[in-house]
Amino acid sequence: MTDEHVRPLLPPTLQVQRHGADREIAVLRLARAAKRNALDDATVLGIESFFTTLPSEVRVVVLAADGPHFSAGLDLSELVERDAFSGIAHSMMWHRVFERMERGRVPVIAVLTGAVIGGGLELACAAHVRVAEPSAFYALPEGQRGLFVGGGASVRLPRLIGTHRMADMMLTGRVLDAEEGQALGITQYLADRGEGLTLALELAAKVAANSPVTNFAVLQALPRIAEAAPDQGYLMEALMAAVSGADAEAQDRMRAFLEGRGAKVSRG
Repeated sequence: MTDEHVRPLLPPTLQVQRHGADREIAVLRLARAAKRNALDDATVLGIESFFTTLPSEVRVVVLAADGPHFSAGLDLSELVERDAFSGIAHSMMWHRVFERMERGRVPVIAVLTGAVIGGGLELACAAHVRVAEPSAFYALPEGQRGLFVGGGASVRLPRLIGTHRMADMMLTGRVLDAEEGQALGITQYLADRGEGLTLALELAAKVAANSPVTNFAVLQALPRIAEAAPDQGYLMEALMAAVSGADAEAQDRMRAFLEGRGAKVSRG
C-alpha cells in the first residue's frame, strides 16, 4: 500500500508526512486544532485505517498533533444518548482501534503537548514511547461528568502510574503537569518547549535502525511476557531470543560488533 492509496482513506482531521532517507518514518498528525484535536468517530476510525494500510516500508510512526494541544479527548458533540448495548459497542470500537495501534507491526512514538485529556490520554497510552513538552497536562474528567473511561484507560494507565493514582485523577479531577507525568511514568522523555517532535524523530530514527525481528519481539512478545505467569514468560522469552538470534541480520550485527565495526554502549 502506497501513500497515494492511504491518504484517501483518512478523514481531513488526520494528516500524514514521511521522514527519513528511505521514508521509513511516518508522522501521523491529529489535525483538528480548532477543537483542541477532540476525537470524533471519523478520526478514531481514520487512525484504524492508517494502521491497517500502513505502507510496508514504514518502520516507525510518530503520532503528533497540530496546534498547542495533543487532544482534549472525546468530541462531546458526539456524546449522544445511547442504550447500554450501543454504549458497549462504541467503547469496544475505540478498544479495537487503539489495540490495532498498540499491537501493530511498528513502534509508535507520541508527542504530547498541552491538553492530553480523557480520550486523548487513552490514545497516548496506546503508544509505545511518549515524549512530552513542558506544556503537557493530563486529566481524566469523566468522573466529574458522570461518566467512566471507555477507550482503554482503565487497563493501560494503571500499568503506567498505578490504580490508586488513576483513581485519584478520576475521583478528584486532579490534573498532572508534564513533570508529574514524567515522574509517575506516563512519559519516558521530557523535551524542551517546541522540541518534542524533533526528539521524537531522533528516537524514531534509532528505532527504525533496529532489526525488524527485535522490534517485533518488543511489540508483540514483551507485553505478553509481562502479563504471563513466570514459567510461561520464561518460555516465551527463550523462544523469542532464539528466533531473533537466528535472524541473518542479527548475526551480521553481532559479527560486526565482534570485529570491532559495531558501536559500543556509552553514556554519551
